[in-house]
Amino acid sequence: MIRCQSGGVSYYEFESLHHLRAIRHAVLTRHGGVSVGPLASLNVGHSVGDDPAAVTENTRRAVAVLGARMDQVVTAHQVHGARVVLVGHKERGSVVPSCDGLATAEPNVVLMLRFADCVPVLLVDPVHRAVALLHSGWRGWASGVVAAGLRLMSDEFGTRPSDLVAGIGPAIGPCCYEVGPEVVAAALKVLGPAGDSVVSTLSGATHLDLPGAVRMQLETAGVVQIEVSGVCTGCRRDEFYSHRGDGGKTGRFAVVVSLAD
Repeated sequence: MIRCQSGGVSYYEFESLHHLRAIRHAVLTRHGGVSVGPLASLNVGHSVGDDPAAVTENTRRAVAVLGARMDQVVTAHQVHGARVVLVGHKERGSVVPSCDGLATAEPNVVLMLRFADCVPVLLVDPVHRAVALLHSGWRGWASGVVAAGLRLMSDEFGTRPSDLVAGIGPAIGPCCYEVGPEVVAAALKVLGPAGDSVVSTLSGATHLDLPGAVRMQLETAGVVQIEVSGVCTGCRRDEFYSHRGDGGKTGRFAVVVSLAD
């Protein structure tokens, strides 16, 4: 990924998407906002006890790096599920209920989701000029949020997996993601014997490579162009929020994407 800055706000772009003029995207960090304390400073999460006015200002700053306005944003009430929703100009300025993925083929519709260890998955179809943004925690991944995003893009836009450029953003890595037997069982159920490759033992504890599991699912579906950030939010709490690394008292960073005119 490429580190960028705009108006005092730090963010990253996927190198594989940086040259595509059809889209604008940003993986925000925790820097450049107005929140204080453990939520400092670019928190965009409304459910973490932050001042609502600070969250609104932080959101405004986050979408401004795309040259966008607040009234162009579509976001979601994320529930760690597998529901992915098609949105457009009618949904701008709204929060889609019970949803962990958004997709659009309409320009100037800003998709925004929030993260603090779960995997951001950005799917870009430059052939049909369409995008999807997914929030993939282990429950959503096991429930099929990645497959649901691919299916919606195929059904609505005619997207083929080979058309896609996928970005897997900063998320908790296998180094920091100790899991219980129910998570391992879910990984093996989804991936079969191949699931062993994303499960490891460190210091006697079981760990899961969730970004790796997402990548494997994309590859199995036929997606060839995949960029993985390789950034662990648990290790890089100086740059990103981490629910696990910060003991649950932390903010949420934004990922935003829109199609250009």
